[in-house]
Amino acid sequence: MNATTIQDKTSTLGGSRAGMSSVDLPRLAAALVIWALLLSAPFWLPLVGGYTVLGTRVLIFALVTLGLNLLLGFTGGLSFGHAAYFGLGAYGTGLMLKFVTASTPLAILVGVLVGGLAATLLGPITVRRKGIYFAMITIAIGQMFYFIAVRWNSLTGGEDGLTGFARTNVHFGGWTLDLHNPTNFYYFTLFFFAIGCFVVWMVLRSPLGHTFVAIRENPKRLRFLGLPIGVYIWIAFAISGFVAALAGSLYALLNNFTSPEDMNWILSGDFVIICVLGGMRTFWGPLVGSVIYVVVQDYLSSITVNWMSFIGAIFVLSVLFFPWGLLGFFQGRFKK
Repeated sequence: MNATTIQDKTSTLGGSRAGMSSVDLPRLAAALVIWALLLSAPFWLPLVGGYTVLGTRVLIFALVTLGLNLLLGFTGGLSFGHAAYFGLGAYGTGLMLKFVTASTPLAILVGVLVGGLAATLLGPITVRRKGIYFAMITIAIGQMFYFIAVRWNSLTGGEDGLTGFARTNVHFGGWTLDLHNPTNFYYFTLFFFAIGCFVVWMVLRSPLGHTFVAIRENPKRLRFLGLPIGVYIWIAFAISGFVAALAGSLYALLNNFTSPEDMNWILSGDFVIICVLGGMRTFWGPLVGSVIYVVVQDYLSSITVNWMSFIGAIFVLSVLFFPWGLLGFFQGRFKK
């Protein structure tokens, strides 16, 4: 399979072809609108009944599902264990701040390395199976980390969670970024979200990204051509694990707290729901799904304890009427 064929299959990524075609212009305009809304969110969120911390949570959930979507939507691997790497990033950051250093950037780096390296090391075990067995292995590995966090009371705080740490200000020479300010922390999170978007976008534009999509579309043909499919799925798994760990680190800093629930398979299921709601095979689908999920959760949880039932109903309706997700549906209508 030559590069042109694979690239044609991935035309939905946007910007994968050189030059500026008529199809690229709407995608560029949409990207500019999205970034303009994200950059101005702290100013317009209060006007629509929102608040800055809610926007930060949207960014964090969008970041972790952006990484998951690289594996799920573009490579075709269903993982119900990504909360493990999300939680490892959170615990790595929290433990560093509590016991080792008061440096927020260093704590984030350690959290990303802990979660990302765990995904990288466990990837070869996971990719040995396909389909439902792949998903089952990811659940088993994720629950292993969950029970370790529950039982290791002396380090993780057990079921009560890890407390006693807080995000600290970031110093740049004589200038200090006050991360205790919700608006400043929103832009701090947006900075890392932009890095995650850039990394995933560059991967998807590269021959490696085209190979991921080709694996999703026709793995038998690639196997016949002699490509080590398992190695490529492992790479996608590792990259998505690093992105999930980064999101987990930011989540620990947002709450100044983390618990084993941040590793539970139920949260992994929520990540999959977000990807499906927004559109698994679209770049901005995770962001759209995160907006829907976080906003609906925040609103419904304030008026009923059964808010998860409504989330489930929304998910069922989405699968029935928007099988490619909300963004995928509108993209399909636009093409028609």
